[in-house]
Amino acid sequence: AASKLEVSMPAVVEVEIGGTARIECNFYIPGNGSYTYINWSYIDRNNRVKLCRITGSEIVEENMDYKGRLWVGEDKALSISRVTVQDARTFVCQVGAGSHEMGENRTELQVYKVPEAPEIVANSGGISVQSSAIPQIAQCVSRNSFPPPNITTWHKNGEQLQPEEKMVKIPATLTRESSGLYTVSSTLFAHVTREDRNSLYHCTVHYWLRGQRHAVESRRVSVTVFYPAQHVKLQVMPSSALVKEGDDVKLVCEADGNPAPVFSFYKRELEDSWQDLTSLADTNSGVLNLHDVNKSSSGLYRCQTLDLDDMRQLEKDVELVVNYIEGVHVKMEPSSPLQEGDSVRLSCDAHSPVALDYQWRDEKGRKVAEGNQLFLSNLTFETSSNFSCKVIAPSVPGLEQSKQVAVAVQGKPRIVAISSPLYVRQDEVVNLTCKAIAFPRPSVHWNVNGTAHEYIENQHIASNLTVRVNHDLLRAGAMCRVSNALGVSEKHIQLLDQKTLESKGVIIVAIIICILVVAVLGSVIYFLHKKGKIPCGRAGKQDITKPEARKDKIVVEVKSDKLSEEAGLLQGANGEKRPAADQ
Repeated sequence: AASKLEVSMPAVVEVEIGGTARIECNFYIPGNGSYTYINWSYIDRNNRVKLCRITGSEIVEENMDYKGRLWVGEDKALSISRVTVQDARTFVCQVGAGSHEMGENRTELQVYKVPEAPEIVANSGGISVQSSAIPQIAQCVSRNSFPPPNITTWHKNGEQLQPEEKMVKIPATLTRESSGLYTVSSTLFAHVTREDRNSLYHCTVHYWLRGQRHAVESRRVSVTVFYPAQHVKLQVMPSSALVKEGDDVKLVCEADGNPAPVFSFYKRELEDSWQDLTSLADTNSGVLNLHDVNKSSSGLYRCQTLDLDDMRQLEKDVELVVNYIEGVHVKMEPSSPLQEGDSVRLSCDAHSPVALDYQWRDEKGRKVAEGNQLFLSNLTFETSSNFSCKVIAPSVPGLEQSKQVAVAVQGKPRIVAISSPLYVRQDEVVNLTCKAIAFPRPSVHWNVNGTAHEYIENQHIASNLTVRVNHDLLRAGAMCRVSNALGVSEKHIQLLDQKTLESKGVIIVAIIICILVVAVLGSVIYFLHKKGKIPCGRAGKQDITKPEARKDKIVVEVKSDKLSEEAGLLQGANGEKRPAADQ
């Protein structure tokens, strides 16, 4: 066992600024004796400054600087609240115990403040790869740390940068603020290349805490890098292979420099001279717009770039091919006037730098044939029509042209319809119709007076004549005469009196009814005779009954005078007249 009073305390206590520090003081008194007093103090410039004295249950504070922030627990541990930078001192616990005199020990109170995440600001003006001086990339500032952070490092794309003469510089400054906390500032200077246009930079502040190294990083930033163009590209939009007459075309020039160079556009003319088209272009975006291009728009175009930093020029050429169809021509063989029954061959031809397909369509737009020839045989007025040759470029969507040709069949008029015979009444107003077809267009004449109306339908001409029916018209009818330079056609329209037709109709109907009545009556008599219901050899009134007649039996009464009349009608095939009883 120890023979003297011993005091044990932790060598170091760490606490964050603004927190509460607790410094323990454990002691041993031989013989389980009790302490007489406990004095808490701290060392300031090799001088001991009293904080408080504990005797029994009484605590006496002797330092006003810690008033309100200092207290002693039941275990005699010293607690200090709202710790500041100034509290970073060595604290002493002294214990007195009568005859055993006294013992003491000390603890170093270390305070800390974790540095704030560094704020990084990148160069906003842009950096040229051709800069002679080492340009500033970015600056980092970390505030309110204690003790001062150890070091600030810089990283590009995750890899740490090291200072390098004439290439990389990393100066740093450390500032103590009025609060006692520290601010560290670091600046990165470095040359850049065109590859650094996508690089990301950040800084890291390192500090020690409880014997371990810690770090806090800034966000990643990029910088604008200026570099001259090395390559230039010129392309046609849409694709050159698909451009056709009437399209709007863009020539887009792109360079891989930053900022973009100044663009100029030219078109090669005859004898290797170049036409300046820059006034038609957007020189900032590098776009030349060509509207409604045609065959003459084809040719070699050039884009030229000028870098204003080093005045270096680059250029690129592209061939613009405007696809077209021209000279669509339809040939008709024979070319002489066509007559009904003739045949004709239509041939279509056109010129284009690409392969062509041909289609034939009628005047209603229906496809009638494919290929550059169309053969029509046995022509009639009805087959006369306008045909069109449609020329298509399959490899260039939307590129097509058409040419129409009229196939006209000539001949004298042919009357195809008349309103004959026409049943009319005396003094009735009727319409007489005559329809014909011919080419050249014919004229229609009537041999009777009336009001005529003509209309054209396709190749047909029709005439409607409005007249009042009289005796002469009923007797002679009307004549339609159609003529053109190649001949005349005539047809007669017969008019029939509807009243006469009705009288004849009544007589015919009466005869038919009589024949039907006689036929039915003869059939009934013949049926009864076959069944034996009519006995032979008796004349006059016949009663054909049975002794006990029932309701469902048939009773037939035949009179002699009726039989005589019917006997006269029903004669044999040889014309002989037979007695009524034999019939």
